[in-house]
Amino acid sequence: MQISDVIGLLHLIERHDITLWIDGGWGIDALLKRQTRPHGDLDIVVETRTLPRLIALLSEEGFQRLETPDSRDWNFVMGDIMGRRVDFHVITLDDRGNGLYGPVSGGQAYPASALEGKGQIGNHPVHCISAAYQVASHDAGYPLRPQDYQDMQALCTAFALPLPDRFLPPQA
Repeated sequence: MQISDVIGLLHLIERHDITLWIDGGWGIDALLKRQTRPHGDLDIVVETRTLPRLIALLSEEGFQRLETPDSRDWNFVMGDIMGRRVDFHVITLDDRGNGLYGPVSGGQAYPASALEGKGQIGNHPVHCISAAYQVASHDAGYPLRPQDYQDMQALCTAFALPLPDRFLPPQA
């Protein structure tokens, strides 16, 4: 996903009064206010109540749902013939502002503080997942990719957060 693609999609979505939060690699770059590396997709967090409108809007732009092995109603990907991909993370806000993710019985949620991130992509201001939550979620135990070390070190430095041991560069 090129920066021009991301900004174009953000403008389109905002014109239709849909709020979302940028997550993943673009979310990290938004917090850092600069693109640090290429990104294969745009990860977004979107509320259940606006999901049908967003799916319809992207469908009109040529996006369609792509079946992936881990597709769920609350986590799926839409893509278009140009290779642009949007990875959806669907939440329902509770009365305390937490974003319940997936079935309530699963107990997964974006805490309200995670939804308070502010950043920018290019010169475009965006809501994004907070730096502290980005670090915490990356520290949750899934296999790390090489870019995760760089991303977490950059976030921890920029936001004066402690760097978890897991993100120390691997020893050769």
